[in-house]
Amino acid sequence: MSQQRVGFQGEPGAYSEKAARFLFPEAALVPFRSFHKVFEATEISAIDYGVVPLENSHAGSINDTYDLLVRHGVQIIAETIVRIHHCLLAPEGVDITEVNYVYSHPQALEQCEEFLDSLKADRIAVYDTAGAAKLIAEENKPGSAAIASEEAGNLYGLKVLERAIEDRADNSTKFVAISRSATEQMGPPQKTSIVFATNNIPGALYACLKEFSDRKLNLTKLESRPSGAKAWQYHFYLDFDAPTKDPVAQDLLAALAAQTSFLRVLGSYPHAAK
Repeated sequence: MSQQRVGFQGEPGAYSEKAARFLFPEAALVPFRSFHKVFEATEISAIDYGVVPLENSHAGSINDTYDLLVRHGVQIIAETIVRIHHCLLAPEGVDITEVNYVYSHPQALEQCEEFLDSLKADRIAVYDTAGAAKLIAEENKPGSAAIASEEAGNLYGLKVLERAIEDRADNSTKFVAISRSATEQMGPPQKTSIVFATNNIPGALYACLKEFSDRKLNLTKLESRPSGAKAWQYHFYLDFDAPTKDPVAQDLLAALAAQTSFLRVLGSYPHAAK
């Protein structure tokens, strides 16, 4: 049997790589520059699975991931939560007092806002935390540093100027594994993610949410995002604690289908290990 290939967004040393390694410890990991490329490669079976960030415990949802889940024919099959420890990294010989520019992914910059305010350096957003470390190492720009993991610093030969610079001590990111089709390879499903759009009538969202309450199904997430199809039209993303094979969940989905203009199951999968 050939080795599974699992894609992640970013350079080697990225937090996504860590999540992918945890979910698929025996797989060959394949880096991609963008989330879109991970989804595309998964959808056309260029790779077996993809692993992408879904939500940070404090900075919130990764909007690109939610939008791509709707646009691509993939299913969420697993989730994991990675504790995020950010470091300020720089080439040897650079002192923290000399740092004028800090490179990192926008989410990482947001997660370290209080530290960066004290540093008073310009913030430069790039596509990946590990990519920022690689850039700093290769270009050796005077006065420049990167926010990334200590593992990325070791990989690219950078020194740690400051550890644990994230604003919250419990800073964590939820990652999901995506597949072209539903599978229980990762374990029996315990939760389900869906997305829907309501009809443009008063009380439409309330009527949909009441279906969960009537069946005593616990909602663990509710968020709206612009649909992208039409101005001021929204998609609602929900997670609830039941697998799609549960008769109560099947009854719920049938009721929602009758009340929505668009409904799609994004995946039914196990809870992340605590």
